[in-house]
Amino acid sequence: MGIVCEVVSLICLVMLYLKAQELGMQDVISASFMASTFFFFTCGIVLIIIGKADLPDLSFKGLSEDK
Repeated sequence: MGIVCEVVSLICLVMLYLKAQELGMQDVISASFMASTFFFFTCGIVLIIIGKADLPDLSFKGLSEDK
């Protein structure tokens, strides 16, 4: 899912470039694409880091075998 967010971030960046050429950087749509680019980029980083986390086994089956 993190890679998908990074791809969407790139799409927003391209759309920002195209709309900035057409409407200028002072337009609300340009600001919206800047915010979307930042959001999806940082969300993608967080999801990639969470996906690479090495979590311990927290199941209860090991406790019942010890007794």
